[in-house]
Amino acid sequence: MSNKKINSALISVYFKDGLEEIIQLLQKQGVTIYTTGGTQTFIESLGVSVEKVEDLTSYPSILDGRVKTLHPKIFGGILAKRDDDHLSQLEKYEIPTIDLVVVDLYPFEETVANTSNEAEIIEKIDIGGISLIRAAAKNFNDVVVIPSQAQYNDLLAILKDSDGATTIEQRKYLAGQAFMVSSHYDTAIFNYVAANNVKSKVFKESILESEVLRYGENPHQNAAFYGDLSEIFEKLCGKELSYNNLVDIDAALQLMAEFKDEEPTFAILKHTNPCGVATRKTIAEAWDAALAADPISAFGGILISNTTVDLKAATEIDKIFYEVLVATDFTDEAIDLLKAKKNRVLLKLKKYPEVSKMYKNLLNGVIVQDADSKTETTTDFEVKTKKSPSSGEMNDLVFALKCAKHLKSNTIVFVRDNQLLGMGCGQTSRIDACRHGIEKAKQYGFDLVDAVMASDAFFPFPDCVALVKQEGINAVVQPGGSLKDQLSIDYCDENGMSMVFTGIRHFKH
Repeated sequence: MSNKKINSALISVYFKDGLEEIIQLLQKQGVTIYTTGGTQTFIESLGVSVEKVEDLTSYPSILDGRVKTLHPKIFGGILAKRDDDHLSQLEKYEIPTIDLVVVDLYPFEETVANTSNEAEIIEKIDIGGISLIRAAAKNFNDVVVIPSQAQYNDLLAILKDSDGATTIEQRKYLAGQAFMVSSHYDTAIFNYVAANNVKSKVFKESILESEVLRYGENPHQNAAFYGDLSEIFEKLCGKELSYNNLVDIDAALQLMAEFKDEEPTFAILKHTNPCGVATRKTIAEAWDAALAADPISAFGGILISNTTVDLKAATEIDKIFYEVLVATDFTDEAIDLLKAKKNRVLLKLKKYPEVSKMYKNLLNGVIVQDADSKTETTTDFEVKTKKSPSSGEMNDLVFALKCAKHLKSNTIVFVRDNQLLGMGCGQTSRIDACRHGIEKAKQYGFDLVDAVMASDAFFPFPDCVALVKQEGINAVVQPGGSLKDQLSIDYCDENGMSMVFTGIRHFKH
């Protein structure tokens, strides 16, 4: 039978707040309560009789309280299967069954936050409590586990609504909560102990908080986020963030980190790819210029500003449909306007994420790499042609490289006057990326005369530079590194073009 009545309980908690009503209901329902130390004193102060764990185990609490419940007479009563020969073993060894385990954990994180005394911190690594939680959660077919104060209301509902009888669904749900608590706790301990371990730092990005998302990349996929979003931004309004929202927001923040110290810059991203980027004197002008690059792709996109969004910019932004708008701040008037459309998400950026490692699961494991933190400036440029780019072209080449770095390979980017005019990305050949970028620019009314071109990787042939020369482009930046680099250099020299190498490739798969 899946419904189980609570007849016995083990209660041993660090925090006593909220426990009184639970104890009174358990007493009223005739539940036998086993307990220890301070919890025993608290329960008895309520006028409720208890069974001492030390009387059951015939051992007192020892080692300054480090060992209280670690005994077969406790764990046997929790782990025994109720429909198995386990019960006969319990009878043989005079072990009572335990149907409910109410345990919380020593406040490890709070202690780390409040002291640097390692001995004090280590004493707050809970051993018995975490073991009890895991044992009870493992045996959810028969046992109810309450792993923290956060689940007290669930227990109260069970005691009030069904007189202490639980369904398998309730017990399995609480087991899941228990394993979430234990996972969080163990990760906090790992992060403290491994803080100075270089090898462990690879995995120190294991995050403490988790949030179940509506679904994953597609509706048939489950998803969760592990981390603390409140460290990065404040959500001002809008619907719950989805898996795809978070992926796109991360891409937007990585891109805008390249421009965080620049003049007002606005970017529009779709499926993690920047489709509009511009820097201007005001954020409203930057928005207009970014949108002009691809107003169709901007529909349903992720928008990001490196400065405050004012009412003038907000009035224009509000004319299109977008998923998320991120900015370092918003004026009150802008917030009032943008909040009117309830589902659109406004995020106030607190800080750009500090990313040192990147992880990806594949095959039967995980690969990790250093984050691509390199951003080229003109000091990284090596002019390879007879002609050098002008100062304005140099500035645009830097801007173009920042965009190319955050587009899927193969990618080609066209920029003029700090404005993305067109891009080709995710193509299987560089010449296709080049053609696509030209077509995109022309589709939205741009010519490419005096624009510059950036490539995320080298040109194995001069076909791309030959193609863009026909469009009026005269300055190109690329990493270099092809055995046939000289072919592209020679073409540029023969046609009055300039080309610079960076020596840095930015593949993005």
